[in-house]
Amino acid sequence: MRRPEHMGWTALWGARGKWATLAVALLLSGLALAFGGAAEVDTDPAAALPKGAESATVVRLRQELPSGQVLPALVVYSRDGALTGQDRAAVGSDARELAALAVGGRTPPPVYSGKGDVALLTVPLAGDLSNARLAEVVGKIRAVGRDGLPAGARVEVTGGAGFQVDLAAVFQGADTTLLAVTAAVVALLLLLTYRSPWLWLVPLSVIGVADQVAAKVVTVLTRTTGLTVDDSTIGITSVLVFGAGTNYALLLIARYREQLRLHGDRHTAMTGAVRSAAPAILASSATVTLALGTLAFALSPFNRSIGAAGAIGIVTAVAYALLVLPAAMVCFGRGLFWPFAPKAGQDDPARTGPWARVGGAVARRPALMAAVSLGLLAVLAAGTFGVRSGLAQTERFRDRVEAIAGQETLTRGFPAGSAQPVVIISRTAAAEQVRAAAAGIPGSPRVTIVERTPQYTRAEAVLAAEPGTERSFAAIRAMRAAVHAVPGAQAVVGGPEASDLDDRDAAARDQRLVIPLVLAVVLLVLLALLRSVVAAVTLVLTVVASFAAAFGAGWFAFTHFFGFPALDLSVPLLSFLFLVALGVDYNIFLTTRAREETPELGTRGGIVAALAVTGGVITSAGILLASVFAVLGVLPLITLTQIGVIVGFGVLLDTLLVRSVLVPALVTLLGERFWWPGTPGRTAPEAGREGHVHEASVR
Repeated sequence: MRRPEHMGWTALWGARGKWATLAVALLLSGLALAFGGAAEVDTDPAAALPKGAESATVVRLRQELPSGQVLPALVVYSRDGALTGQDRAAVGSDARELAALAVGGRTPPPVYSGKGDVALLTVPLAGDLSNARLAEVVGKIRAVGRDGLPAGARVEVTGGAGFQVDLAAVFQGADTTLLAVTAAVVALLLLLTYRSPWLWLVPLSVIGVADQVAAKVVTVLTRTTGLTVDDSTIGITSVLVFGAGTNYALLLIARYREQLRLHGDRHTAMTGAVRSAAPAILASSATVTLALGTLAFALSPFNRSIGAAGAIGIVTAVAYALLVLPAAMVCFGRGLFWPFAPKAGQDDPARTGPWARVGGAVARRPALMAAVSLGLLAVLAAGTFGVRSGLAQTERFRDRVEAIAGQETLTRGFPAGSAQPVVIISRTAAAEQVRAAAAGIPGSPRVTIVERTPQYTRAEAVLAAEPGTERSFAAIRAMRAAVHAVPGAQAVVGGPEASDLDDRDAAARDQRLVIPLVLAVVLLVLLALLRSVVAAVTLVLTVVASFAAAFGAGWFAFTHFFGFPALDLSVPLLSFLFLVALGVDYNIFLTTRAREETPELGTRGGIVAALAVTGGVITSAGILLASVFAVLGVLPLITLTQIGVIVGFGVLLDTLLVRSVLVPALVTLLGERFWWPGTPGRTAPEAGREGHVHEASVR
């Protein structure tokens, strides 16, 4: 007689249930795609700064001043040696022509560097221009600057307007490109994995729909909850959905193929596949979702948005993998696996396949294998020494856009901090005392009051230290301490350099808080799943070692091959979260199967059997996930390239070394103590018969 739990699963993809399941899924997906709408973009510049940061307060206060309604376009003219008389005449002519685009119909007089080789013309634009209109105006400014410019002279448009337009331009169409490349990579790897002309289409279609539905859910939340996202957030979410969703699909399909060797009816086979695969898949997805949820405690808005959007993506992916994919698979029968369709009664080739031989070799020399593995991880982790974090605004793009080139030209022609002065806003009644206090810090910066209203006064300070250096950050801290001490001034210090300092402080605080939370989440999920303290702690330590090795290898690659000056501030935390949460998935798949095999085969035989039958599917899943993360390099931000390299390499390391060699070696060395304080319970006869054939090696 069929078990009650069988009845619940079979109802979803039985002879008739599968069509109802697909119809409901198509209806809900269609509604989400049709009515999800577009994401609401928060144009408040303070929203991109850490929660509670002083620089964010400056941005909001400045919006109450007349200058806060202006977005400057900085037109930078330069010539090697010195600007000629013809160059200066062209600058003056441009100033008169561009006045028509400026707020108030005029531009300030151009400013020339001490050497006379750089000129700066500021064009104040309205701060409420739409992105499309701003791109049109900046394009016109660039055209005017180039028209009539004498040969040998250069002109570049930078400033807030230039950066905003160039950032939008480098991301234009990037989301479509990322989606297309990701789908192509997944399709190719699925085709190579299954060697079937059509099997790969089913999981790819299901996960592709899940990705679009997750994106629409995120856009709805941007309009209803205040969630802020950008192109990079959506890109990372797509990578998570495709990577994790396809991993779940690979495990489920492998289990399904095993069950087809046991049962003649495909619906019964799918029921057995879901029952056996669901615990590992749900534990895996719960680990990633809860780990992403810890980012809700981060100060960085970018990290918080990644956490929310990524968690939505993982939940959507696992729902489609466990509910929609089984119904879609059983619609096509065994012919879906052609030309390698499994037949009822067929032996499981994985039991004597290559991964069985690997497991046997590890089990024969566990101490040697563990020592070699740990030694290799230690060598790679040594690359973490000397890591530098924090990219300047001009260092965050792989492409050298015009706004970056213009900023670099300004830095060469004028004092270090003049291109991005420190902004000080205080009560007008105490403005002079605040100016004197700011000017009195070590280094004696030049402080000038540039704007005054009855309530607030804005001053600007030019630091002598190079932006992004410890001297510059020390000056910001000293200036804040000095102006905060002025009674009744309510003074705050902001600007680009202060924003970078606040970003650094927030990143350090987020790492101290979130990394322990992620480890706690992973540990608790493993304890609940395996009911073993030793197993949970051992597996957590292995994924931490894997992260350290990947991080060290990544930093070595960035400095010696990519030429990156530093890591972006968000990279260490996000790389750790993705690698630990996703990397432990493969240990979950391996050890849950070992727990099933141990009652009959013992701990040593159980881990060898688990490696034999999970080796193919987990290796395929790891290669696919690493490839998908590498696709982040399609986007032009160095941040995403760094995350893609570290996580991609770490997943491969975790798949091919940690899960295949180190974990089996440690389990063999620990023996029955690995399962302390519990022991794997003996399964019921029916479950035991099905439990012998789960993650068969994917052909």
